[in-house]
Amino acid sequence: MAVVGVIGGGQLARMMIPAAIALGIEIRVLAEARGSSAGLAATQVGDYRDLDTVLAFARGCDAITFDHEHVPQAVLRALEAAGAAVRPGPDALLYAQDKLLMRERLGALGIAMPDWARIESADDLAIFLTDHGGRAVVKTARGGYDGKGVRVVDDAHDADDWLAEGAVLAEELVMFQRELAQLVARRPSGEMRAWPLVETVQRGGVCAEVFAPAPRAGSATLRAADELARTVAEGLGVTGVLAVELFEAPDGRLLVNELAMRPHNSGHFSIDGSRTSQFAQHLRAVLDWPLGDTAAVAPVSVMINVFGSLPEASIRTALAHQPAVAVHAYGKDARPGRKAGHVTAVGDELDDTVYRARAAATCFDS
Repeated sequence: MAVVGVIGGGQLARMMIPAAIALGIEIRVLAEARGSSAGLAATQVGDYRDLDTVLAFARGCDAITFDHEHVPQAVLRALEAAGAAVRPGPDALLYAQDKLLMRERLGALGIAMPDWARIESADDLAIFLTDHGGRAVVKTARGGYDGKGVRVVDDAHDADDWLAEGAVLAEELVMFQRELAQLVARRPSGEMRAWPLVETVQRGGVCAEVFAPAPRAGSATLRAADELARTVAEGLGVTGVLAVELFEAPDGRLLVNELAMRPHNSGHFSIDGSRTSQFAQHLRAVLDWPLGDTAAVAPVSVMINVFGSLPEASIRTALAHQPAVAVHAYGKDARPGRKAGHVTAVGDELDDTVYRARAAATCFDS
């Protein structure tokens, strides 16, 4: 039986568990703490930054993959040196861990992005602001996610606290018409398969809703997004699922916003809406198994995140009111603003599918 070790015990690792069971794969999880979302498969609890802990966890695994991108480069490279199949590998993960390096590498690949600059001082930021209409987006180079580590600034000193820790990334404030995401999976042998382009709706910097496929996306846009994601996956040497978050500019251009080298919130719809989910595909890819069909099982899928908590009584209510909607709970302690789960509806028509998904999600409103 193939064995996949997942570093990180969050909801992404949790959602790999049923996919692994269906494929006859043994899944092991190195969780940060007891009671984690993926506790059902948490064979070890420990610090992913500690080399001895990670090396011990990796023994007996055919591939090591990740629930997050925070494992230090030194640990990743030591794992590879010890003979572990680290997927994606450190050379690829480097670009998911450091936004400045990501921008440099994407530029070398000829990928369209917002105008950007490396900022090392308030003077650097002042120049960037002057050149970009007096406002800009500033991001920490490392560690930001779900709206954290991102600010819109209009003063050269608005990032002084971050600059005290090192260089930051400044980007033009893009006046996009919507946000999109393109997911693709790649295995070491080079085979790639992509899902349909999706539209994402962000609230407070956090993904709230996903529509698959992206409404009103023409064939040229679909081809461009697919080709872009494949170029990035190949150019960065990604193994597993890659999510490319995009801005669609008013003139139709696609600009890369962020990258994630793992299953991603924008792909959760695929559990119920695709012939092969992103979680099953990720496991196939990291083991270098043949990839699955990513075709949709219905014309439309809508995924809505649920924040705070998913009480059992509310789950029962949602299932009673919307029996065709799937509810996915992450097994987390309740916390305001925390992703607690998601609901997915599939159907033949967009408005009806959106209505059913939102009706189920409102059952969890506090």
